[in-house]
Amino acid sequence: MAVKNPVRSLQHIVVTADQMQQIEERVFAAGMPVPALMEKVAGRITQRIEALFLGRSGLRVGVLVGPGHNGGDALVVARELHFKGCQVVIYQPFTKLKELTGHHAQYCSSLGIPTIEQVEALQECDLLVDGLFGFGLERSLSGDIANAVDQINQWHKPVVSIDLPSGLHTDTGQALGTAIQATHTLCLGLWKQGLLQDQALAYVGQADLVDFDLPLADIHAVLGDHPPVQRITSERAIAYLPLPRSLTAHKYTAGHLLLICGSRRYAGAAILSGLGARASGVGMLSIAVPASLQPVLMAQLPEALVVGCPETPSGAILYLPDEMQLDKYSAIACGPGLTMEAKSVVRSVLGSSLPVVLDADGLNMVADWGTSMLETRTAPTILTPHPGEFKRLFPHLAENLPCRVTAVREAAAQTGAIVLLKGARVTISDSHTVWINPASTPALARGGSGDVLTGLIGGLLAQPLAQQQTQSPIPHSSSLIPNLVQSAAWWHSQAGILAAQERTELGVDAHTLAQYLIPALKAHL
Repeated sequence: MAVKNPVRSLQHIVVTADQMQQIEERVFAAGMPVPALMEKVAGRITQRIEALFLGRSGLRVGVLVGPGHNGGDALVVARELHFKGCQVVIYQPFTKLKELTGHHAQYCSSLGIPTIEQVEALQECDLLVDGLFGFGLERSLSGDIANAVDQINQWHKPVVSIDLPSGLHTDTGQALGTAIQATHTLCLGLWKQGLLQDQALAYVGQADLVDFDLPLADIHAVLGDHPPVQRITSERAIAYLPLPRSLTAHKYTAGHLLLICGSRRYAGAAILSGLGARASGVGMLSIAVPASLQPVLMAQLPEALVVGCPETPSGAILYLPDEMQLDKYSAIACGPGLTMEAKSVVRSVLGSSLPVVLDADGLNMVADWGTSMLETRTAPTILTPHPGEFKRLFPHLAENLPCRVTAVREAAAQTGAIVLLKGARVTISDSHTVWINPASTPALARGGSGDVLTGLIGGLLAQPLAQQQTQSPIPHSSSLIPNLVQSAAWWHSQAGILAAQERTELGVDAHTLAQYLIPALKAHL
């Protein structure tokens, strides 16, 4: 396996309000004039708006102007759209403006661009540009401004928000009382953390980054060479997949994954996990299931080595047979469909020296035992909870869930595990770094989708470990494992997106999702 160098790009960098302020302060301290930067930023925003909307003449544009420099950006945009022939009207509900913003307001007035104080006049516009508030807003919107925002949201018009929708908290993505429901958000310079949080999705719309050439030296001076929060990009996700394979590869050099999953009640979980693992390209796949399920699994996954295990009266795995020596595998994925009767199996897995992906009932068992048992593991552990499982595992962190970045970072630090928190924006942490998957689809809100992900992560996890065991020139590194987890999360979501495009959001059951894993990957190669 050859690991490609990830593409260096600003697209993967995510900042908080405080970090962005520090970066901008360095830029201004170095001599960049604020008016010059405002002109540059607003010019690039105008170009994006022109590409999106200026296909017809006489477009009526309402520009919402706040008191700060976000409002100044909006006024420059208003001026430029006026010059391009748009019918522009400015909604300026604040009388006190920052000096530079006030200068631009005065110039727009001298150009004859009308200014209004009543939001109702914007209802006749074809497009609204939101420049009320930029990053760093801490106070909830209230009074006339909150009422105006609520009215605008009721109109369901196209709205382009500058940097982030007014009313959103920059870091958590929480609506501060209320917030603009944008159809497009043009994020300035670097991705703001709040835009990538689940609770922001109802407000952000289509988000794009507007790069205005922040010096890399200033970015690295504040964030370091390894930004603490990163956005997963397709280039970086693909870079860590086991492609291309060595010309001399064979099944024993492509990894051996052990899946432990399923019960008489939840046979489908074992099948779906197996399908996810199969798509990963893992060289050998063994699946441990209750003996009564062995014929079913063999029919669905004929290439897998299906091991029938002694089972409880209700059809759960009682224990692993003696011939299943765990040290002969490269990695283990465990949990989907097990039921809580298989506790002895999960204990033996966590007592092994192998990397383990733990999901579903495996997580519920750890919640019962206490996560402190994970701290003594010397091999990597990957936990893949949905929010409900996360709350059971980390009840003291439940109040942090509104900020998924904080929640997963603290959970990873507590356990020493890599924590993947499922949701619309999958968030992953190894306690040092947080990665956010920026794209997904509600089509994945189906039972079994997570089982496919468990198998996929396990299959990818097994492959670089196999390379190390066979003395490959590409050695295994523990730092590679978080990257593989990111790759799996990205790949899984891309399969869902492609399937939804072809089958609608209602047509992506988990079995279908597994069939789209390879087409989705191929579409990006």
